[in-house]
Amino acid sequence: MNDDRKSYTVRDVPIGIDAKGTRTEADSLGKVDVPADRYWGAQTQRSLLHFDIGDDRMPKEVYHAYGYVKKAAAIVNARAGRLPDWKAQLIERVADEVIAGELDSEFPLYVWQTGSGTQSNMNVNEVISNRAIQLVGGELGSKIPVHPNDDVNMGQSSNDTFPTAMHIAAVTAIDRRLLPSLTGLHDAIAGKSRQWADVVKIGRTHLEDATPLTVGQEWSGYAAQLQDSVVHLTSTMAGLYRLAMGGTAVGTGLNAPPGFGTDAARVIAQLTRWPYVTAPNKFAAQGSLDALVRTSAALRGIAVTLFKFANDLRWLGSGPRTGLHELDLPANEPGSSIMPGKVNPTQAEATLMVCIQVIGSDTAVAMAGSEGNFELNAFRPIVISNVLHSVRILADMTDHLRRFLVEGVRLNEERLRGNVDRSVMMVTALSPVIGYDKASEIAHFAIDHDLTLKDAALQRGVDEELYDRIVVPANMTRPGTADLVSGGARG
Repeated sequence: MNDDRKSYTVRDVPIGIDAKGTRTEADSLGKVDVPADRYWGAQTQRSLLHFDIGDDRMPKEVYHAYGYVKKAAAIVNARAGRLPDWKAQLIERVADEVIAGELDSEFPLYVWQTGSGTQSNMNVNEVISNRAIQLVGGELGSKIPVHPNDDVNMGQSSNDTFPTAMHIAAVTAIDRRLLPSLTGLHDAIAGKSRQWADVVKIGRTHLEDATPLTVGQEWSGYAAQLQDSVVHLTSTMAGLYRLAMGGTAVGTGLNAPPGFGTDAARVIAQLTRWPYVTAPNKFAAQGSLDALVRTSAALRGIAVTLFKFANDLRWLGSGPRTGLHELDLPANEPGSSIMPGKVNPTQAEATLMVCIQVIGSDTAVAMAGSEGNFELNAFRPIVISNVLHSVRILADMTDHLRRFLVEGVRLNEERLRGNVDRSVMMVTALSPVIGYDKASEIAHFAIDHDLTLKDAALQRGVDEELYDRIVVPANMTRPGTADLVSGGARG
């Protein structure tokens, strides 16, 4: 291995290899032919051959995160004098290209590969090595002057770098994509709650009529549910900030210099501006995937919250003639190929499907997390693939739900007023005054004879002045303002 910088001149070479056919590269098992126009090497090519399963590729976010891992390692190794500065700078330059997504086409591997993520780690090592070699005019595949294992992977193992990249990828996706979308949806829901703060409607429990509340109160519940779910998700990120890097093969840190994990985490924190630290116990960090399991559970919690919200909206918007039709949902597209004029709650339906997928993905993550054996959990690819997929579809769906449903939804105030006028369960306000049994009798009488509650109450002996003073729908939504006093039954 030639470390003499005088032999190499760094050039500004555009990304890409103008070559046809194949070139021969080698690994510990022997020689392999790889496409001549690609930067990857023998181990990547073997993985493509042996794990050509389905269409599920390792998410590009993992490779972008790996760019930070390799850049941080190069910086730390150079500062320690283990890696010549010029080599470290080459690796850093290519790592920046990886982070920026400029080399995405060079990361073709499938999710279904070795459970440790070794082949994806080597994919990154090989690509950085060959791209660095290209920049100094060397021979691709020669591993000179930048070796994929000895230089790019110095002081590292797949067993500690892959979970590190998993954490970085998850934090990045959650912070940059999901949390802004959830915040936007929450704010839109809260805005509707304020807008409809004084609009009275009839509540429902067990799918049956209940006492009044305001539409604003109902929507404040949706907003609070979502806020609680976001707080829970955010709390799980503390575990993701703990990085396994520095543990190497089994957590002992073999072949990594003292303090390597701490130094690498500090550099990664500086590069990403997230508060990463070295995991206090590398055996836990590498033998389990508990932090991501908890994050996945929080994503499931968000899905449950969104499911309830979207399901309520499609029922409240059902109709327009034979459903509840308390809400007018935006008409985004025709709803039927045979029924003209039909409009369906498509955004709500899509949300429900996304939520079902996220809940199912969490089951896969939980099972994979439980399969950590001894010093290594070897089910990492399925975990990070599912977590990132859940983050991605939740982020997109919450953004669409806000834009194409929540922001455009309107109240059918005529239906709401009619429901209030016909409600029987407002008799609950009379119960403390005339007694539960009498109130129950009035309610059943109204239902049996298809009367309004007031007509039934008057026919069963309640004084009209008392009824008008006690049964005030708006007051019932805020009991502290109601004028509830004893007495007044007639006959």
